[in-house]
Amino acid sequence: MEMKRYTYKQLSDMDKSYIWHPFTQMKAWEKEEILIIEKGKGNYLIDVNGKRYLDGVSSLWTNVHGHRKRQLDNAVIRQLKGIAHSTFLGLSHPGAILLSKMLIDIAPEGLKRVFYSDNGATAVEIAIKMALQYWFNMGRPERYIFVSLNNAYHGDTIGSVSVGGIGLFHSTYKPLLFKTIKAPSPYCYRCELGLEYPSCSLACAKEIDSMLSAHEDSIAALIIEPMVQAAGGFIISPPGYFKAIREITKKHDVLLIADEVATGFGRTGRMFASEHEHISPDIMAIAKGLSGGYLPVAATLTTQRVYDAFLGDYEEKKTFYHGHTYTANPLGVAAAIENLEIFRKENILKKIQPKIRHLKKGLERIAGLEHVGQIRQLGLMTGIELVKDRETKQPYSFEQRTGAKVCYEIRKYGIFLRPLDDVVVLMPPLSITKQEISHLLDSVEKAIKTVTEQ
Repeated sequence: MEMKRYTYKQLSDMDKSYIWHPFTQMKAWEKEEILIIEKGKGNYLIDVNGKRYLDGVSSLWTNVHGHRKRQLDNAVIRQLKGIAHSTFLGLSHPGAILLSKMLIDIAPEGLKRVFYSDNGATAVEIAIKMALQYWFNMGRPERYIFVSLNNAYHGDTIGSVSVGGIGLFHSTYKPLLFKTIKAPSPYCYRCELGLEYPSCSLACAKEIDSMLSAHEDSIAALIIEPMVQAAGGFIISPPGYFKAIREITKKHDVLLIADEVATGFGRTGRMFASEHEHISPDIMAIAKGLSGGYLPVAATLTTQRVYDAFLGDYEEKKTFYHGHTYTANPLGVAAAIENLEIFRKENILKKIQPKIRHLKKGLERIAGLEHVGQIRQLGLMTGIELVKDRETKQPYSFEQRTGAKVCYEIRKYGIFLRPLDDVVVLMPPLSITKQEISHLLDSVEKAIKTVTEQ
């Protein structure tokens, strides 16, 4: 049955009457002219009125090869002709088996096992529970505390919020959260320790070393977003920081969890951000780009060491009692397999290198704007931090919503962006062209000038 055709106004009115949107102040939403996306084609979103918008944030950092990629469409259609879903509890299926091997083949060395789920937060929850139970199964139940970073974001479920570090998102839920140790963020532009890189000698990493020394017998794991704290404002760690963290966790025999949900699948110019400093974590969470942005599928990868700690006779109760209804959903898995095939066949990682250089060059002009404090870029991930006063780094007040206004202004140029407070985020699909990058940057420059000069 074909869905009835409604006018824009009818759809808008129904949306505002019935829906509660994520990360959205609905009082403002109900007064605004909202975008209602009906289709996608290539790197563009198409609204119900037929207007096209360059998808400047990859539909919240998920889309990789563009919308309606023929190979991905066909992969899902082929799978649908077989079966849409069957449980993964007590059963397996060919797609999940093949995808597991493909993931281990491309993952950082040492990761050997794949546990499926359906989104980034669940992948992180699984990593947390695995790390905790690992020590329990090893006869060390006193090792239950997690170390995480200020400005970290790992998802919105209770476990992932517990290891998060963004007050705006997480502070309300403090009564529900488990105890963690918070470490300084490698936010060089606004250093928590009042130092400057490189004369600081990575003091923020040394702080973590001290924390682990003080609590060595009680820490289960350290969780980190490799190279880029994404939702924290696209904070890019200084060279050598991530490598130092890995060495510190090994020194103290603390498990390292790498949250590659946002940074995986080519976003930073490598398949995984961990590769930039040749790091292999003990546990790695992946999602978002895993299916090419088509369907919700996620995974948590572990070393054989972690996996082996869960092996035993039934009566030992070492089993990992965790699972989700749609774990390893065949449709999502089919899209993920084809996504990795596209990476291989089309040599995507090599193809994006000239685009990364083009983006970097184009950002130089924006960096000179009066109210741009800092531009942070790694691969095709870019955060443009807006400030009221460039000399003092004074931020705009929260209620001014400067970043949001810039993203609203840029819609005039046929571009959709979504900010992180006053950090304007650029994270287009890997399939974006140089011409589209130029249009994106020209429009960002105009929008920033318009909003900050008002």
